[in-house]
Amino acid sequence: MKLLSLLSAVALLSSVVMPAVAQEKVKVGLVLTLSGPSAVLGQQARDGFNLALKDLGGKLGGRDVEVIVADDELKPDVAVTKVKSLLERDKVDFVVGPIFSNVLQAIHKPVTESGVILISPNAGTSTFAGKGCDPSFFVTSYQNDQVHEVLGKVAQDRGYKKVYLLAPNYQAGKDALAGFKRHYKGEVVEESYVPLNTLDFQSELAKVAALQPDAIFTFMPGGMGVNLVKQYRQAGLTDRIPFLSAFTVDESTLPAQQDAALGMFGGMTWAPDTDNPQSKKFVSAYETAYNSVPGSYAMQAYDAALLIDSALKATGSKTGDKDALRAALKKADFKSLRGDFKFGPNNFPIQDFYLVKVAKRPDGKFQTEIAEKVFDDYQDAYAKECRPQS
Repeated sequence: MKLLSLLSAVALLSSVVMPAVAQEKVKVGLVLTLSGPSAVLGQQARDGFNLALKDLGGKLGGRDVEVIVADDELKPDVAVTKVKSLLERDKVDFVVGPIFSNVLQAIHKPVTESGVILISPNAGTSTFAGKGCDPSFFVTSYQNDQVHEVLGKVAQDRGYKKVYLLAPNYQAGKDALAGFKRHYKGEVVEESYVPLNTLDFQSELAKVAALQPDAIFTFMPGGMGVNLVKQYRQAGLTDRIPFLSAFTVDESTLPAQQDAALGMFGGMTWAPDTDNPQSKKFVSAYETAYNSVPGSYAMQAYDAALLIDSALKATGSKTGDKDALRAALKKADFKSLRGDFKFGPNNFPIQDFYLVKVAKRPDGKFQTEIAEKVFDDYQDAYAKECRPQS
C-alpha cells in the first residue's frame, strides 16, 4: 500500500509539474538602435513588436512571452556583445533585429551559427540574400536594393537624364545606389558617400546646385535625413530639383521635417493610408498607443511578431525542432499588414512596392501616402543565387 501511495503521489506531482514545463515562456531578444540620432527607428520597431504582442494577448503561438530589449547603439561591436549575452545567458529562442545593415553583418554569424532563428524587421543586405543566404535567417522588410530600385525606375520612366546620388558610406548606402542604378540608365553626374551620422550637407548641396541635375536621389535615414531635407529646402533646391529618396522622408523623420518634406517622394512596400482592414486597425491602434504615425519600421516589426506567432502555432508552440520551426516560418502563414507577402528561396519577401509621397493630414500630422504601384510581387535580384531551402 505504501508503494502504491508513493506511485500515486508521483503521478499526481507529474501531472502538476509537466504542464508548467510545457508552458515555459518563449524568449525573444530585440536588438535595435535605441540611442543616438537614429533612435526613433528602433523605437518604432520596438513599439510595433510590442503592439503585436498586445493584440495577440501577450502570447506567441499560445505561449507567454519574455521580450528582452538590447540597444545596439549603432555600434557593431556593442551589438555582438549584447547578442552573445542574449544567446548564452538569456537562452533566447529568437533574435529580432537589427535596424542597420552594418549591425546585421556583425550579428548574423553568431546568431545563425548558434542555431537560433534571426528575424530582421528592417536590415536586408545583399550579403545574405544571395550566396550568403542562411536557412535560419528571415527578413520581414525587403532586400535593401529593392526600395531604391523603385526610385530608379521612376527616374527612368520620368525621363530624368542626369541624377545626383547621395548615401552614407556603409553597406546599406552602397546597396541603395546599386539598387537605384539597376533600373536607371541615365547619367549619374555625381555619386557621393558621406560618413554615417553626417549632419551637415552644405558641401554636397553646393555640388547639387552647381551641377543642376534633373533630380537627386538619396538614402539618408534617421537624423541624417532630417538635416538633409531641412538644408535642401533652405538651399532653395526643392522647387528646382526633384527630391527622390528612400528612408529619408518617412514616419520616423517627418515629425521633425514637417513642411520641409512636403511633396517629396520615397519608395516603400506600405504606407499608413494602405487600404486593407488589418492595416487600418494597426494604424489606429498605434496612434492611440504611441501618439505618433507608424512607419515601415513599426509595420515590419509588427509583422515579425505575427510571423513568429504563425510558426509556433504550426509547431504546437514548440521551438526545439529547428527544422520544423524553420519550415513553419518559411510558410509565412499570417496576414501581413501590407497585403501580399510570401518568402522567396532566400527567406526574403516577395511583395509589392510603391512610390509614396509626403502629405499633411487634416489633423496636422504628416505621413507618406501611396502615389502609384511600381513593382508587383517583386523578388530581389539575388534570390536566384541562393540554393533553395526546405
